[in-house]
Amino acid sequence: MSGFKNFLLRGNLVETAVALIMALAFAAVVTTFTEVLTSFIGKIFDQPDFSNAKIADVVVGDFINALIAFVILAAIVYFLIVVPYTKAKERFFPSEDSGAPTEIDLLTQIRDSLATRA
Repeated sequence: MSGFKNFLLRGNLVETAVALIMALAFAAVVTTFTEVLTSFIGKIFDQPDFSNAKIADVVVGDFINALIAFVILAAIVYFLIVVPYTKAKERFFPSEDSGAPTEIDLLTQIRDSLATRA
């Protein structure tokens, strides 16, 4: 029973659960924001919804609505999650390519220094 408890309380599982809950809440916000933007775009074209839009007698309105929602969602995720995460990661965890010599470089220098002394 303690193994199951450890599994449930393991860090990755808890973090994943929190991320899922946050994603579901964020999805509701993005859906509402998408509806607002879609209505603005619809006003530009004098159409409140694109679901009845046709191209050569083919109804493509639902696809247009889904495409608009996807582009808005992708932009929101990129600018509100990916960009800040990348900047924070670079700030708090600088890359190891900072120009400092590696352990192998230092050992090689020590070896060469000892070889020239002998």
